Amino acid sequence: MADLRKLDFNLLKTFDVLIDELSVTRAAERLALTQPAVSGMLTRLRQSFDDPLFVRAQHGVVPTTRALELAQPIKAVLSDIEKLLQPVAFDPKSVQMPLTIAATDYALRAVVVPFLERLRSLAPGIRVAARALDHSKIQGQFERGEVDLALMTPESAPADLRARHLFDERYVCILREDHEMARETLSLDDFCSLDHALVSFEGGFSGITDTMLQELGRERRIAFSVPSFLVLLEALRVSDLVAVVPYRLVKEEPGLSLLEPPIPIPGFSKVLAWHERTHRDPVHQWVRNLLAELFEERQQATD
Repeated sequence: MADLRKLDFNLLKTFDVLIDELSVTRAAERLALTQPAVSGMLTRLRQSFDDPLFVRAQHGVVPTTRALELAQPIKAVLSDIEKLLQPVAFDPKSVQMPLTIAATDYALRAVVVPFLERLRSLAPGIRVAARALDHSKIQGQFERGEVDLALMTPESAPADLRARHLFDERYVCILREDHEMARETLSLDDFCSLDHALVSFEGGFSGITDTMLQELGRERRIAFSVPSFLVLLEALRVSDLVAVVPYRLVKEEPGLSLLEPPIPIPGFSKVLAWHERTHRDPVHQWVRNLLAELFEERQQATD
C-alpha cells in the first residue's frame, strides 16, 4: 500500500510528466532536473506504489497497467492542487458574506456611511454589521472572528494588527447658521465667552481643545457633554452652543456654519486595521482596497 507521507507534490508531478513523455530524458528536460534526479524520484514512486510503473523500452519507457490506472487520478489531484495555489477569482456582485466593522460614532458617520454607498453599488451581497469600537476588547474580537475591520487611530491600534492609513483629520468650530457669531471670524475672547458642547464617551467636560487653551492660560465653559455626534449636531441647531468637531463630520451638514478655531488644535489620523487571519483573503483584500481608494479619491478632490 502507498505511504501517503512519502507522496509529495514533486513525486506526483514527476509521474505525470513521465506518463506524458514516456522518456526519463525528456521528463528531466521538462522538469528542469537532471536525469539522475528523475530516476531517483521514479525509484521512490516505485517504492510508494509497490509497482515498476515504467519499464524500459526501445525508445524510452512504457507504463505498466498500474501506471495507466494511476494516470488520470494523479492528473486530477495535481489539477486540484494547482487550483488551490491560484488566486481566487470572484465577481463582487456575486459575493455573499457578512462584514463586521468596529468604529466610533465619528468613524461610522465619516467613513462607514460613504463607504456603504460605494459598497452597495458594487457588492450588494456583502452585509455590513457596524459595532461600537471597544479598544479594550478589539484584539480578542479580531482573534475570535467577531470583527473583520476596525477604524482606529494609529496610536490606539494594537501593534500586531495590520493597518492602512486612510486620512488625516482636522478640527473646525461649528454653530447654527443664524448664530450671531456664524459669519464672523471667531476671536479667542469670543470663543471663550461662548457656551460649548462637547462629545465625551465618558461624560467628561474637557477635551483636546481645553488642553490647548490651558497652555495659553485660558479656559472655556462646557455647557453640554454628550456621547453622540448625532445628538451634538441636533443640539447645536436648536441652541446658541458652539462646538469643536472633526471637519469630515460636518463639512456637508445643512443648517450649520463652519469657522476656523482661534487656536491651533492638533488633528488626528484614521487607519483601517485588520487581523492576519483575513490578510490574504481575496474578498477581504478587495473590500479593504475599495475603502482605501474611496478616501484617496476624496483626498485628491480636495487637493
